[in-house]
Amino acid sequence: MLTEGFIAYIKFEKRYSPHTVSAYQSDLEQFIFFLNSASASVHPISHPSEITHHDIRNWMVHLMDKDLTPRSVNRKIATLRKYFKFLLQQNIIQFNPASKINAPKVPKHLPIVVEDEKLINMLDNTSIFETDFKGQRDKLVIELLFGTGMRLAEITGLKESDINFYENTLKVLGKRNKQRIIPLNKELVILLKRYIVLKKSENFDNNSITLIVTNKGTDTYPKLIYLIVHKYLSYISTQSKKSPHVLRHTFATSLLNKGADLNAIKELLGHANLSATQIYTHNSVERLKSIYKQAHPKA
Repeated sequence: MLTEGFIAYIKFEKRYSPHTVSAYQSDLEQFIFFLNSASASVHPISHPSEITHHDIRNWMVHLMDKDLTPRSVNRKIATLRKYFKFLLQQNIIQFNPASKINAPKVPKHLPIVVEDEKLINMLDNTSIFETDFKGQRDKLVIELLFGTGMRLAEITGLKESDINFYENTLKVLGKRNKQRIIPLNKELVILLKRYIVLKKSENFDNNSITLIVTNKGTDTYPKLIYLIVHKYLSYISTQSKKSPHVLRHTFATSLLNKGADLNAIKELLGHANLSATQIYTHNSVERLKSIYKQAHPKA
């Protein structure tokens, strides 16, 4: 279905992250499977020019029947929009069938965070994390995500050479290969040095250059980071979502609540524009409302 050229385009020209490329590829594979299934079409579609907006709408209905959230459906439709736009630019098709599609409305949700006080108490609790390599590796993952606001794809790509112990900073490679520098707090610097020493003492039989590695010393992977975060957030939170992005939200919300400038938070998070960062102001407003209700005599 001519998807190889599109995947190469977003990977090498647009320089999307490996996580994003994988998501786009998965969306397209699911769409093509649906088109070629017996329930979708009597005659399987062999060329993108044969696809109509009716096919896309039918897929949307199929996805919603499977109880996918509007946000998830929207993300998949966004993949198709970009895919067909690429095919149009390459003169492979003459009309973009996704242009007639209205995506389902997505209800606005505030970013999910954990209480930073509970998180700090957990990180300071010496009985939570073991003193061996694995325990200190897990603690470093939590400390890095909470202390820097990094994305999942960014922490898996970190290298020891990205750390500047002289300046106490970290070089992070974000979306579209955009680099940014994030300051490191003193405790995180100490933990990083301790971890690197432990890592070397393990004498792993490989040449992994990534900072975070598995128990066998191989490059880390997104699922491992997710499992680590989920495990330790379960100690302090009962909410269903316990992902690395929750710590990124917590990082940004904590800075905002402590009076940090929104533009500074934008740069630390690596957002392309301020509108993406402004979502955290809603959490701050909700906090102010809560304080007002508790403290004001007429609230």
